[in-house]
Amino acid sequence: MPDTDLSGEPAALRAYHALERMIVTLELQPATVTTERALIDQIQLGRTPVREAIQKLAWEGLIEIRPRAGLAIAPLKAQEWPLVVQARRGVETVLARAAARYASAATLSRFHDAARGMHEAVVANDVIAFLEADKLLDELLGQASENPYAARVAAPLQTHSRRFWYRYHNTSDIARSAEHHVALIRAITDRDEIRAALEAEKLMTMLLLLAEDTARR
Repeated sequence: MPDTDLSGEPAALRAYHALERMIVTLELQPATVTTERALIDQIQLGRTPVREAIQKLAWEGLIEIRPRAGLAIAPLKAQEWPLVVQARRGVETVLARAAARYASAATLSRFHDAARGMHEAVVANDVIAFLEADKLLDELLGQASENPYAARVAAPLQTHSRRFWYRYHNTSDIARSAEHHVALIRAITDRDEIRAALEAEKLMTMLLLLAEDTARR
């Protein structure tokens, strides 16, 4: 059995979450090169879980594995952000509509946790806390949708989008983004499929406008 923490999360998943967060928040700088050994030392987990996490991040396009030359962190080009959001639009509405239909009572409670986390992040003006709540929401959408195919398509796009947003957001974007996310959560917890799809589309439109404005600078 894999090593787990006290919550039962496998070590490979802990390694993935730790490295993903470091990439999203630019602690691992875009277009720089690191090594497996350096990442092991940074997150203090074993070689096997770190290696598994690296493989997943490579599949998602966040790390490039260069044999005998290290690990290249994906570059960050503002002109590519609109492409990421455009790719997300359709699948996000699929996930939102399905989540409103299929979410269990336990999962709906966790959606409320995500909304509360976003509200607290806005009050504290805490960007990292907002990203954590956003990550939770994305994972819940994938789980609640009961559509693993759509979830697998969406997950890397969501991570890339968070990374762009972290790099290019301004102070007013936290509250505006949280407002759209919370509206989506409310539609899902109300089990309103049509409104959930509409709120997902509104969220993607808001992100696309921000991405296009950033790309034009």
